[in-house]
Amino acid sequence: MAPVTNGRYLFKEIPQLALPIGFPEPGKTMVYDTSETIDLENVPLDGGFLVKTLVLSIDPYMRGRMREPHVKGYVPPYLVGEPLRNFGIGVVLRSEHASAKTGEHIYGEFPFQQYWTSKEPIVAQNILKNEEKLPWSVYLGVLGMPGQTAHHGWNEYAHAKKGDVAFVTTGAGPVGATVIQLAKADGVKVIASAGSDEKVAFMKSLGADVAFNYKTTDPFEVLQKEGPINIFWDNVGGAALEAAIANAAVYARFIECGMITAYNGGEPYVVKNLHEIFAKELKLSGFVVISLWQKYLGSFYADFPARVARGEIKYTEEITEGLENAGKALLDVQMGRNKAKSVILVARE
Repeated sequence: MAPVTNGRYLFKEIPQLALPIGFPEPGKTMVYDTSETIDLENVPLDGGFLVKTLVLSIDPYMRGRMREPHVKGYVPPYLVGEPLRNFGIGVVLRSEHASAKTGEHIYGEFPFQQYWTSKEPIVAQNILKNEEKLPWSVYLGVLGMPGQTAHHGWNEYAHAKKGDVAFVTTGAGPVGATVIQLAKADGVKVIASAGSDEKVAFMKSLGADVAFNYKTTDPFEVLQKEGPINIFWDNVGGAALEAAIANAAVYARFIECGMITAYNGGEPYVVKNLHEIFAKELKLSGFVVISLWQKYLGSFYADFPARVARGEIKYTEEITEGLENAGKALLDVQMGRNKAKSVILVARE
């Protein structure tokens, strides 16, 4: 077989955190490259394995990896000139490694390129059986890192009691939507926010008791009427965090999962009522999902795929075809233009 093009989506330049807001720019800070080729039958494996990428995940946290290498963070920075990286699913085409068999589907952190080789062992939990015959893309959303984030974080920090009131921001996203459903299963009243009327309708379909568009409705007024809240799942920070603190019950639990309002620079929002944290004896728990994998990942995979297949846990996806469109998809997520979990369809089997 003749060599084939091995398309890659490269990190080209660090976006500037300045005014106007420093969003990543397709074609400038990240570019699609087709200069590399690969001989799929003869590329040396050197004891490793060759993977064909099928689907890649686009997630908000990726913006935080677009930074100077010396700047510390909870995930490694992207390197200029190298492919972007995030969770993906692929099929093993060839293997000389004991942990990977030809034809197996694997999950993990993938480079944004069509084909790649590795010698790193694959842990058993990252070899996907998919006995429920779900689309592979589902294992990047509700059955991937976002679903794990919701499941692990809720079980670890919510301490939910029947009759509690929870406020979930970005409730139409893959994390927030899963949190809404977990909360309802625990008998919790759910208030949820998102940035469009279409997303509001979706949150209501998941069972949210109160769903609103934060762009047209003041979160403070909603929480003042429907609260006080006992649980706050925070994906955005900023004004929503301030409103949640103001309308929190004593001993409320705040689960700090993300703060997308701060990811792209711009004028920072100053939360003005932080003193209420000690006055109300609030508990704030920030977390990164990988810290909870060891405790919860086994039970997640034992339970969640079947629940999704039965329709007990609902989800939506926004599939973008073609690796060359990954930059636009990432920008859409950063700007809130996506309508569901964002996935890049790189190739079909």
